[in-house]
Amino acid sequence: MHKFTQTALAVALACAAIPAFAADAAPAPTPAYTLTANVGLTSEYVYRGITQTARDPAIQGGADFTHSSGLYLGTWGSNISWYSDAVPGSSVSMEWDLYGGYRNTIGDIGYDVGVLQYYYPGRYPTLAAGAVKPNTTEVYGALSYKWLTGKVSYVVSPGLFGVDNADGSYYLDLSANVPIVDTWTLNAHVGEQKYTGTATTGAVSNDSLYSYTDWKLGVTKDLGSGWSATAYYTDTNAKDAGYKITGVNGNKNLGDSHFVAAISKTF
Repeated sequence: MHKFTQTALAVALACAAIPAFAADAAPAPTPAYTLTANVGLTSEYVYRGITQTARDPAIQGGADFTHSSGLYLGTWGSNISWYSDAVPGSSVSMEWDLYGGYRNTIGDIGYDVGVLQYYYPGRYPTLAAGAVKPNTTEVYGALSYKWLTGKVSYVVSPGLFGVDNADGSYYLDLSANVPIVDTWTLNAHVGEQKYTGTATTGAVSNDSLYSYTDWKLGVTKDLGSGWSATAYYTDTNAKDAGYKITGVNGNKNLGDSHFVAAISKTF
């Protein structure tokens, strides 16, 4: 539930901006690896169209290690409230992600494969039948061409964000980040969250409660010196039966429309 830092692109752009003062000057050696960190403040944490903080702000941050071979490791975290809002007696206020993989290019085509672990530390009560802790593991693969990226994330853990018997669920993501003028980028996205399996109680299918489509449209402004700002509008067709919590989010569906503004810094 986060964005990966595009370290390789940043290094390439930085190198391209350095003028050649002498024709015979030796090129700077490519570093064996890069380390970056990021921190951000957002008016609301929305992931795959679903609010994670019930319209409250979030502080977020992470760190990334990228080897010149294409291998990478990273971690990222944010405050959340959705689980404690939904499960009385719980105290789960943080999402902590760990991920690693390999990314590279073949001609103009970029590819990225990896694994992502969502971890939610906290205090959990005795869970009801059909519920599990929200910790989730996904494997993913992505292809990109210029400003267009397609990605598939596939669940390999028994549960998906607290829903039991959901292994084999998946998320399809099609995103476009189109440079428009100077330091402005247009961001567009559509995604499909598909739940598989049947609740362990045997009453209903996970798909009938939790599957949905989401979309997003926004802009990002490069402010220079590692700073960027973004604003976007997002909405879903998530069902009330799976995503509405009485007394939370103004009694609205967690997947209702949201306008989000954020600022971040990469070091």
